[in-house]
Amino acid sequence: MKKILSVVLVVVTFVSATQITAFAQSDKPTVNAQACVLYCVDDGKVYFSINENKKMKPASTTKLMTSLITLEYADSADKVVTFTKDMTAEGSSMYLKVGEKVRLSDLAAGMMMASGNDAANAAAISIAGSAEKFSELMNNRAAVIGMKNTHFVTPSGLDDENHYSTAYDMALLMSYALENESFAKLTSQKKATVEFVEPVSKKTTYSNHNRLLSMYEYCTGGKTGYTMAAGRCLVSSAKKYGLTFVCVTLNDRNDWNDHIALYNYGFSQLACVECDDSDYYLEIPCTGGDDESISVTGTKGKNVVVPFDKKGSVERTVYADNFLYAPVKDGDVVGRIEYTLDGKKLASTNLIAVEYSNSQNKTKSIWTKIKEFFTYGKE
Repeated sequence: MKKILSVVLVVVTFVSATQITAFAQSDKPTVNAQACVLYCVDDGKVYFSINENKKMKPASTTKLMTSLITLEYADSADKVVTFTKDMTAEGSSMYLKVGEKVRLSDLAAGMMMASGNDAANAAAISIAGSAEKFSELMNNRAAVIGMKNTHFVTPSGLDDENHYSTAYDMALLMSYALENESFAKLTSQKKATVEFVEPVSKKTTYSNHNRLLSMYEYCTGGKTGYTMAAGRCLVSSAKKYGLTFVCVTLNDRNDWNDHIALYNYGFSQLACVECDDSDYYLEIPCTGGDDESISVTGTKGKNVVVPFDKKGSVERTVYADNFLYAPVKDGDVVGRIEYTLDGKKLASTNLIAVEYSNSQNKTKSIWTKIKEFFTYGKE
């Protein structure tokens, strides 16, 4: 393909009417947590923190990892688990009884809604054979996620001197877990109903302990945690105008309000530019083949995070050739769309051909068909 011969400049104003009502808050909030993080999922950056790498007890927020692994196993084989005596646990519970049978996915629901320690133990033993073996799965996954200051011992989060994490690591975990569709769906629910396999007639509805789902309209999920030693712990997520944050507070007596204050601060500071050009379409003249032009469409790229007051200044520039040379195959990259702010490139998406063109192409232009008609007629 020859070098770009033409440039089409389109400046897009991204600010919508609804965004005018966004918080004008500029001062950083006062937070009561011993450790906290406000983490932007879209760009992987921390925008507020206190002791973000301090190793602390995560309590039942540990179940974010346990439920994620459980759901992954359930997605491939949602096997039936028989609850046994060695699965019992102290503390919060979904009140399983010895001999009762539920599926793995139900145990995840029991963990995320009722914070069931019994559910966590049952899932761990069913999947790995023991809580100790399951903790190896947890720590291996933590390493994959990049949780460098975390070590799991129990699937439930009950206190252990060797069971610890950090506000930053828990933010990474929640961000990672949200990529799993089953997890994202479960964590967003205010209630979940479990239909027992045995006894057949038993059905129990569990309410989510995460009150933020009702208190804050943009909340998309999370997990609570509490022990006397750990204090109140909360990991949550929120999405507004395409922008997603994860908030973590550890040992925070005012966690609900602190999460709301941190989200209000984050959404007042940042905005999301969705680089989705899948609806963009144009025709480019083509030479050397039977088609006189090639249909070209845009593609979808990753979201870009910009300062809130700069979103309307993002420029969208389309780069495409004046014409193309055959052969051009379906899916060939024939141009790009760039997003820039103050002259700095933020992101780009590809323009791709959606029709096939060369001298052998069976789909011929109308002018070629007319020419062939008259040529054949003279023979």
